[in-house]
Amino acid sequence: MRSYRKELWIEIPSRMGFLNITEQVAQCLEESEIQEGFALINARHLTASVFINADEPGLLRDYETWLEKLAPYEPITQYRHNDTGGVNGDGHLKRQIMGREVVVAVTDHALDLGPFEQIFYGEFDGLRKKRVLVKIIGE
Repeated sequence: MRSYRKELWIEIPSRMGFLNITEQVAQCLEESEIQEGFALINARHLTASVFINADEPGLLRDYETWLEKLAPYEPITQYRHNDTGGVNGDGHLKRQIMGREVVVAVTDHALDLGPFEQIFYGEFDGLRKKRVLVKIIGE
């Protein structure tokens, strides 16, 4: 059994946004030389997410609209988390909804994704660099 680890650095130029990172993860798999196993991809920040869905612009806009309805950014005083001086209480809740990580099977040295499935990084408190961990284990 072998393992591979790499951190991807991502900076979203807005408070909330999404980035397709499938190609970056596939490049990690190429570097790993692992043929069969699993890839774990997780956000290393409490206001960011990694999830799988279709790369369709309307869907990504729907996520933004839906998440903002569930946990609106303003007024920031609605979140007890922000009582300590922060302004990202909504980002913590959005991350909880969208999830921290995904695990993708590796088969024949390829990410074993379904039709139209892509890996996304979701940002809910952006405007600074954040990390995504890619950990691949297998043979």
